[in-house]
Amino acid sequence: MKETGVGSEKIIRRKGDGELEYLPDDLTIEEPLEIRIGSKAIATTMRTPGHDEELAAGFLVSEGIVRNRSDILKMSLTKPNSVTIELAKGVRFTPGSAQRFGTISSSCGICGKVSIDAIRQNFPAIKSAGARVKIETLLSLPSRLREQQGDFARTGGIHAAGIFDLDGRPLVIREDIGRHNAVDKAIGRTFCDNLLPLNRHVLLVSGRASFEIVQKALAAGIPIVAAVSAPSTLAVSFARENNQTLIGFFRPPSFNIYSHIERVLLEP
Repeated sequence: MKETGVGSEKIIRRKGDGELEYLPDDLTIEEPLEIRIGSKAIATTMRTPGHDEELAAGFLVSEGIVRNRSDILKMSLTKPNSVTIELAKGVRFTPGSAQRFGTISSSCGICGKVSIDAIRQNFPAIKSAGARVKIETLLSLPSRLREQQGDFARTGGIHAAGIFDLDGRPLVIREDIGRHNAVDKAIGRTFCDNLLPLNRHVLLVSGRASFEIVQKALAAGIPIVAAVSAPSTLAVSFARENNQTLIGFFRPPSFNIYSHIERVLLEP
């Protein structure tokens, strides 16, 4: 269920002419969300309230804990800022080095991981060979993302993640103070709708392309990842290893392609 992700605080603003004014200012809300499997808390993430069940589902997909919608028997908001998941009978969950524990900040979604090698082993490389996106379609995606960034327009302090089909139609767009949470919310929505794997889709994020963003896309089977800002070296090497197309500094009409250029039809 969508809740407001925007709060208001009184501020003092100094204008260009030196005059001071006292007025309300819209701010992005940041609060903890505890994710529980049964009676066990497995993570607490700092997020913007709203779509909390989607966030929890996307988190479990990204962690490799669940693969299919039938793996989750029930999700419920058991108390404020807490989501409890009941796994279906036969779905095994053994906390270990592949899972993260403790508090995950809004700027870091991979904090607490014991071994990046464990992440690499969780998901197979992308196999889809026929996913292609036309250059004009690709270039239209940032404006389509911005059109649905309502909270960013109000606060200027929130990330967005959008999943689009190869014709540029938005499947789902979500916002959150943590870019990794925005991706989890978007993937979680598609998971709940039984749409995974997303092997003919593009993930577009408003911030940088970290290793974890690319890894979350791989967990959902997404072959093309685009980011407004820079990728990291680890994100690039991971995308190359796993047959993902990675696009950075995506600010139409310009962009950089770091891996698997064959999925972008560069000629109109």
